[in-house]
Amino acid sequence: MTTVENLAENFPVTWPVPTPVTHPELLSTGDLVREEDLHRNPHSFRHWWGAIHATKDAFSILQKAEPPPNLPAEVLALLGPLSSPLARLCLQRLTFLYEAALVNFPGSFKLWKSYLHMRMSYVLGKFVQKKRAGGKKKLPEMKDALEDEKGDAEKWEGGLDGIVGWAEWKSLVSTFERALMWLPNLPRVWLLYLSIFSHPMCPPILSHSHARRTYDRALRTLPPSLHHRIWVRFLIWAEAKGGATTVAVYRRYLAIDPSLTEQYAALLLSPENPSPRPLEAAKLLLSLARKAAKGEYSSPEGKSPYQLLGDWLDIVEKYSEEVGISVEETVQNAEDQEKSDPEVVAKDTSTTVQASTNGPLIRFGGPPVTVTADGKALPPYDEDEDPISVRKLDVERIIQEDGLTIYKDQAGRLWTGLATYWIKRNEFEWAEATFEKGISTVLTIRDFTQIFDAYAEFCESLISALMDVLADPEDEGEDEIKETEEELDERMKKFEELMDRRPFLVNDVLLRRNPNDVQEWEKRVALWGNDDEKVAETYTRALTTINAKKATANFHRLFVNFAKFYEEGGTAGDAESDLDSARKVLERATKVNFKAVEDLAEIWCEWAEMEIRHENFDEAIRVMQRAAAIPKNPKANYHDHSLPVQARLFKSLKLWSFYVDLEESIGTVDTTKAVYDKILELRIANAQIIINYAAFLEENKYFEESFKVYERGVELFTFPVSFEIWNIYLSKFVKRYGGIKLERTRDLFEQALEQCPPKFCKALFLMYAQLEEEHGLAKRAMSIYERATQAVVDEEKFEMFTIYIAKAAANFGLPATRPIYERALEVLPDRQTAQMCLRFAQLERKLGEIDRARAIYAHASQFCDPRVHPEFWQEWNSFEIETGSEDTFREMLRIKRSVQAQFNTEASFLAAQALATRKGGATVDAGATAKSADPMAEAERQSGNGKTTAFVPATNSTGTKPPDANPEGAPAPEQNDDEIQISDDDD
Repeated sequence: MTTVENLAENFPVTWPVPTPVTHPELLSTGDLVREEDLHRNPHSFRHWWGAIHATKDAFSILQKAEPPPNLPAEVLALLGPLSSPLARLCLQRLTFLYEAALVNFPGSFKLWKSYLHMRMSYVLGKFVQKKRAGGKKKLPEMKDALEDEKGDAEKWEGGLDGIVGWAEWKSLVSTFERALMWLPNLPRVWLLYLSIFSHPMCPPILSHSHARRTYDRALRTLPPSLHHRIWVRFLIWAEAKGGATTVAVYRRYLAIDPSLTEQYAALLLSPENPSPRPLEAAKLLLSLARKAAKGEYSSPEGKSPYQLLGDWLDIVEKYSEEVGISVEETVQNAEDQEKSDPEVVAKDTSTTVQASTNGPLIRFGGPPVTVTADGKALPPYDEDEDPISVRKLDVERIIQEDGLTIYKDQAGRLWTGLATYWIKRNEFEWAEATFEKGISTVLTIRDFTQIFDAYAEFCESLISALMDVLADPEDEGEDEIKETEEELDERMKKFEELMDRRPFLVNDVLLRRNPNDVQEWEKRVALWGNDDEKVAETYTRALTTINAKKATANFHRLFVNFAKFYEEGGTAGDAESDLDSARKVLERATKVNFKAVEDLAEIWCEWAEMEIRHENFDEAIRVMQRAAAIPKNPKANYHDHSLPVQARLFKSLKLWSFYVDLEESIGTVDTTKAVYDKILELRIANAQIIINYAAFLEENKYFEESFKVYERGVELFTFPVSFEIWNIYLSKFVKRYGGIKLERTRDLFEQALEQCPPKFCKALFLMYAQLEEEHGLAKRAMSIYERATQAVVDEEKFEMFTIYIAKAAANFGLPATRPIYERALEVLPDRQTAQMCLRFAQLERKLGEIDRARAIYAHASQFCDPRVHPEFWQEWNSFEIETGSEDTFREMLRIKRSVQAQFNTEASFLAAQALATRKGGATVDAGATAKSADPMAEAERQSGNGKTTAFVPATNSTGTKPPDANPEGAPAPEQNDDEIQISDDDD
């Protein structure tokens, strides 16, 4: 029966080192030549290297031919590469040769490396080599180096069992020790040595304590520049071992490189870790968060200081009992901190007189300051950041100092984390107090929503737990059940109150963020509903809190609404109207320095309206008289914001407009005129005020005074404002006097047109001309129309000429319009000239002037491209067919071709063609010819059908009848529309 003891009898194979004396089978007769050669050349490395490789090749051939050993599978798994006698013999022979060679070359790295690889292959098994894509960084960051090393870790297939082959494993280790004795400073040898401790079959006595000591010796032996390569293996090995080994190794490494602190903290809390260390992890992350906030640490994973603090808070929430202190200790710490506060200490010691014999007493306190190598002072020792210390953390103080004080925009997460910490410790009252404090201090809706939702969820969970207890009362007594029911009722009542308070709490958040938000104060008032006492209290608090210069829009409406609250007898109107309180509120408002003068003006107007609503008309007038009182210095600038609004109120047009409306309604004509005159004296009137004043005087039959007001208005304002005043003024004057005061009316029109810009003068000219037509002379009217055609802007000249021509034709007949048409053709732009020419030509045709009409068409043709204005050429074509001859028709076609050629050479043709395309007009490509039927041939065909035409040639140039252009049955030949058929005799 095969046992472990039987198998272990085959080992050690290589210890002591086999020689021909102890193992005669190492040499055969075939090896004599090799041995003689090596004896003759003992110092030739090439001979030894060749002998070793020849032996390897020979045994490789033998192992391929050897049949598999007749052993059970479990035995083969235990023995691994040394399961066959041939393999053991091969190992002995190669060991003998390597050892003999090393006697002569003990410092050869090449020989030692080959020897160690050979020994490892027979103990560790077959090495699995991974293919690498690209090269490695020379010195990557430790985090990246660990990931790369884990991916490239050595793997073996098979291997010698650590118990069965313990002697062989020990022999391999001793071989490495001898190699390091000769090559102590070569990191490759150390890495080879250290790699065997990660083998899964490595004996525990080697892979634990011996491995740790070996890593220590490597770090002590190699220079610091090579420690990076050893630490990578050391940390991976420590992670695999876990427990105290991981902690000790990582603590040593973090003392020289803190970049792996986050990874170490994750290892301490890893699910695979049987004994997690949450307190140490929390202190490490707290230290990192504080250093990152000061700019002394940069996270390799790209985490911000707040994210590091969030990781710390996650640990606190999950391991509240292991990390944080109790409620009693928290309270005691808070009291101690208050006593140690510098301000409190200063108050306590302010009355103490220190004794001194030679001047003031100088005290030196505290331990000596330790400095670093570069001369900088080390930070003071903080036990909260010491991972070795077992003292727990004051979570509430840390969150307050390191969280809420710094990260004010993340208050929601911090408050909920602190409350969760107390919940996990079953300190529900402290959790509620934390939620309430958080809700009452946050400044954003996001933080409030986060805290409130967590608070509501906490209350629901408590209620659910109490209901579960009541649902199964078997283990509870009657007294306990009664207490549970009372607690449940109390919890449900608190939860309902919390839900009812939510709108008020949201409003509190917004008011804390901006106490000058008028709209939020209005919402606060609306939340109280019909509770008049709370509404009045809210209004009073708002008016006391808000800074007028920083308030949002409509601050004055708060005073107005507060006054209406008293005026209407409360929110519901159940109480009696309290006008005295309303007047006090408005009186207080008149002393507030608002942002804008108009806000103060509205306060006075609302006050007056309140008096009117209660039929206190005289009081309303007195209020407006107080508001509109002119100060001693009436030259104050209305737009000078350095002055208070009370000093600029007298120039508020809004105030004066209301005042004058009030006087018109309940005052006399004289008082109203006095108010209007003050407005004009202050030079704050606008056009509407002028028009209203004049209309008021007109209603009261003060016509001449109303016209004087218009006169003052046109003096105060320039165009375009004065145009509206002139328009109304002239129409009113003409309506009243008509032709009675014609010369005065003419002077007014001339005065209005003197400075009127061309853009606005059209309406005035038309009104002026109409006046002359109705009450003056037609000749003067025509001269006014003539002036209008010169004065108006270019866009209105065509319409003005049209009106002028119509009036001239109506008064003097059609022939009188000829000079007007001729002048219009000179003045109008090209695009309107063609249209005017068509009208002019139609006039001449009506008068029978055919030649003049043809000349007009010829003149207009230079502005009309045949491809853009086909309607013009169609009309000229119809005109020539009706009234022309063959010569005139040919002349028309010649002009058409020349115009088309002219437009082809002009760059503006493309723009005109595109415009016609957008309008849907017909366009023709440049250089193309329109394919329309020949007009003369069409006329001849019409004559054959019995249609009448203007003229038909009887014979051609030869004196014979022209042949039929299109005999029956023959296809019509293609014709050039613009081609003129001229015989040779015509030349």
